Amino acid sequence: MARTKVTFGSVKLYSGAVATPQMTPQTEFIPGREEDQIANNAGGVSFALDKWNVLDRFLMLGSEGGTYYVSENKLTKDNVKNVRACIKENGPRVVARVIEVSDAGRAFKNDPALFVLALCAKEGDESTRKAAYFALPKVARIGTHLFHFLAFVNELGGWGRGLKRAVANWYLDKEPDKLGYQVAKYQQRDGWSHGDALRLSHPKTADKRYNAIFKWVLGRELGKRNVSSLPNIIIGMDKAKNASEVGEVIKLISEYRLDREMVPTEFQTKPEVQLAMLEKGMPMTALIRNLGNLARSGVLAPNNLEVVNKVADQLTNETALKAARIHPISVLLASTVYAQGHGVRGAGTWTSMAAIKDALDEAFYMSFANVEPTGKRMLLGLDVSSSMHGSAIAGTFLSAAIGTAAMAMVTFKTEKNAQLMAFADRFVPLDLSRRTRLDDVVKYMYGMGFGGTNCALPMAYATQNQIPVDLFVVYTDSETWGAVHSGYGFGYRYDTGHPAQELQKYRKVMGIPAKLVVVGMTATECSIADPKDPGMLDVAGFDASVPELLRGFALGEF
Repeated sequence: MARTKVTFGSVKLYSGAVATPQMTPQTEFIPGREEDQIANNAGGVSFALDKWNVLDRFLMLGSEGGTYYVSENKLTKDNVKNVRACIKENGPRVVARVIEVSDAGRAFKNDPALFVLALCAKEGDESTRKAAYFALPKVARIGTHLFHFLAFVNELGGWGRGLKRAVANWYLDKEPDKLGYQVAKYQQRDGWSHGDALRLSHPKTADKRYNAIFKWVLGRELGKRNVSSLPNIIIGMDKAKNASEVGEVIKLISEYRLDREMVPTEFQTKPEVQLAMLEKGMPMTALIRNLGNLARSGVLAPNNLEVVNKVADQLTNETALKAARIHPISVLLASTVYAQGHGVRGAGTWTSMAAIKDALDEAFYMSFANVEPTGKRMLLGLDVSSSMHGSAIAGTFLSAAIGTAAMAMVTFKTEKNAQLMAFADRFVPLDLSRRTRLDDVVKYMYGMGFGGTNCALPMAYATQNQIPVDLFVVYTDSETWGAVHSGYGFGYRYDTGHPAQELQKYRKVMGIPAKLVVVGMTATECSIADPKDPGMLDVAGFDASVPELLRGFALGEF
């Protein structure tokens, strides 16, 4: 059959092109690899991830919100089944992985890690349970985490002696002042309070400072001696409860360094109170979450540039970002909401300031591990198909497609020899430069076209256009099915084999031992990466360490 060259943007395609004989349609199993592949949720066939990679995806991405094809309930059940299989095979390894992901702040939400830890504590063998108890303070670092963990434990069947001891130690192993901060700031969540936890765990100590805190939490009568043993922050919080004027609250915030949660609700939205919070030093997580509130109340406004610039400086304090374990998704969410000038539900409006938008852009890139450029030739392929626009990241309002663009920009800005492209069932023009700001990336991605999914296109495109590539990076949900686009008037048909086959073809045609990294953006069990090919790697999307993983893999460090 004669082939007629057709140009679509900068991409050369051929009408009537068909998969070469060694290629297999993506809706069929590759001959001889049937045991390694599974049917994905879009009607195609992908490689099955091993249980440990599935565990990683669950820890990083969770199952909240489901995916375009899979309900949240089914996705959760599938992941729980997999977690149990991992625990049965090697429970202490599961606990170690939970600690590694949680303690380094590599996941946006800590809930999956807490849930897996609860499963280990309830269903693991003796060594697994002991490891889980020991890991509790490392994974449940704040009171809210502890309440989430206790809620999961309760659903799984309640408490045992070992767990009671572990919860008691969560309280007793903290310095009194730090414990005072925890019980004052994080008082209750998920139907649990510190009083509930104390009544069930019965921590015992002769130290009057701890006992004073426990009595305060439980609402018991405190004599003068016990009151004097309380941490200052609790004393300040009690005084704030009885305050009747804004000036008095502001004075207490300054004197006792009270956080927002320690101030009566009726004072929290007062501009003077919010300003006082900023002046005494608002925790980084709270600052990022409350940018909209600060702007809406007029604290961050054109007539208050000194405060605006101070907040911008705080947001770009890399040391503080790392210490607070600020995850990139947290910054991406804040940037998206702040730039649009109104809340997620449209409640309240504000004027967004360029200095804050620039600071959030900088903070986003700072929240990833510091990455040195490799100098390698890279092709970054962004899946912008319907399933990517219809799936949310970690239960947020951000689509997986927006996440891929934000993730890819980290590498794109770092690597001078990287090219950026988007695809669905066809190539999609992508007008993003290395200077495009994060909020503009988000706006741009909202306007992208949808379609089916063909994850082989980046490799096929590079082969047909003779583009030298050392590393392909495909950001996707792996729900590929070799969709064929037939037009917009061009009349072309572009068939391919499986992505792994197209990579093998590229290597043969170009004589380049190219590698492929698949950044999985949903917590499913499939990948387009061949697990038996050492030149292919699957990683969980929006892991804060992904750019560094890409660098190490590109340089052959692992």
